[in-house]
Amino acid sequence: MKIDTSEISSVIQREVEGFGETLEVAQVGTVVEVGDGIARVYGLSEAMAGEMLQFETTLEDGSAGEPVLGQVMNLESDIVGAVLFGDGEGVSEGSTVRTTGDLLSVPVGEGVLGRVVDALGRPIDGKGPITSHETAKVDIIAPGIAARQPVTQPMQFGVKAVDAMIPVGRGQRELIIGDRKTGKTAVAIDAIINQKGTHATDEPVYCFYVAVGQKDSTVASVVASLEANGAMEYTTVISAAASAPAPMQYVAPYAGTSMAEHFMWKGKHALVVYDDLSKQAVAYRQLSLLLRRPPGREAYPGDVFYLHSRLLERATKLSDDNGGGSLTALPIIETQEGDVSAYIPTNVISITDGQIYLEPELFFAGVRPAINVGISVSRVGGNAQIKAMKQVAGSLRLDLAAYRELEAFAQLGTDLDAATTRQLTRGERMVELLKQPQYSPVDVIDQVIQIFAGGQGFLDDLEPTEVQPFATAMNTYFAESGKHVRDELEEKKALDDDLKAKLKEALQAFKDQWKSPDDA
Repeated sequence: MKIDTSEISSVIQREVEGFGETLEVAQVGTVVEVGDGIARVYGLSEAMAGEMLQFETTLEDGSAGEPVLGQVMNLESDIVGAVLFGDGEGVSEGSTVRTTGDLLSVPVGEGVLGRVVDALGRPIDGKGPITSHETAKVDIIAPGIAARQPVTQPMQFGVKAVDAMIPVGRGQRELIIGDRKTGKTAVAIDAIINQKGTHATDEPVYCFYVAVGQKDSTVASVVASLEANGAMEYTTVISAAASAPAPMQYVAPYAGTSMAEHFMWKGKHALVVYDDLSKQAVAYRQLSLLLRRPPGREAYPGDVFYLHSRLLERATKLSDDNGGGSLTALPIIETQEGDVSAYIPTNVISITDGQIYLEPELFFAGVRPAINVGISVSRVGGNAQIKAMKQVAGSLRLDLAAYRELEAFAQLGTDLDAATTRQLTRGERMVELLKQPQYSPVDVIDQVIQIFAGGQGFLDDLEPTEVQPFATAMNTYFAESGKHVRDELEEKKALDDDLKAKLKEALQAFKDQWKSPDDA
């Protein structure tokens, strides 16, 4: 019997052409070892570094479960080391693994605002799926020098001590460092709440709070505070809690940065808080040791500096050619017994553009925020301040420095001359003025008026306990009777001789009619 080969070949050709439309090419490997969020896979000879993998899972009854995502971390001669983004309970020795050809991406855009998500951008707030259809790569190379411009635009915290003496600009990286329970998160949350004012202007700041290794209850409390202060509508919370696997804690800061960068590249402004990076470094150390990478100092891997530098270098003020958007980073680092010279703190200090150091002694003495202005610094400095603040804050720093020197001397109990006594009085009042309760940011114009009043001696004859009530009443006065002077200051954003005279006159008028709580 003669077979018509031409007909068979045409049938095969048609089948192949039809099959090609739905053909998916994926390399398949096998798990040879799994445990502690790490899997070693054989057979993925063409896998890329950082590529996403799909691990097939098996349930207890033997049926197939939901696949678990993983990422390639180690490329060895015949084995691939991967981390699992999930509990990996259904992954066992012999499980099938597929390459995806993609790098890790997360959803970005307006759809993530107001939501609480995990490190992969999946919602964990019970409000349904994320509506965003855009995604962005999680780990990208930071913009080059030519794509940037100097930082000159203020990022107002609403915290008097920060905006006056440690000014932060849009596009800056300012480290918040201190022992546990000294108010580090409080300063960052105040900065987020203060951006509420910008959402009434043309240039809103979109905020991203990344919680790494925090308790779920702590994250819930932060979300509740943001909602109570009306800040959640422009904020996204990315949580990789203490109970989350180490790979999730490692990747969460990069995911938050990608979500923030989306707005930066659209010419908008974003603020991202990493709370905290010392826990991310611990998670990365755990992964590295399990992947059998050589340990270095304090058992951290050799690339732990690169872990943070490639993250924080993505914060910048883009050039006007690139839209002029900005990404401001506030990394938080926890110290042990105030040791800022430890490995991870010194690494991050060398990457950032300054630090806000919070001191336990000040915190427990009731000076809150407990900012030590001697060690704290902003390497952008006055460039990130409005002119009026620059004019009044110079004398403030000098007053506080002189006060600290004299305070130690005065404790010896020696007789003090009139000039020294005046300096001590002024310094004590200024320390009281800079105290500020949480969740109560102060507008920068009101800050300038308060600090100007302190610098001109309007607080010197008040009792220390009267300073805060006086400052609060002064804000109310300049919102009502003295509004014309405040409006002029807001318009000029600088103090000339004429405006200084008007301010002094208004302050004197206010002080003459002000009654202290003791007099009332």
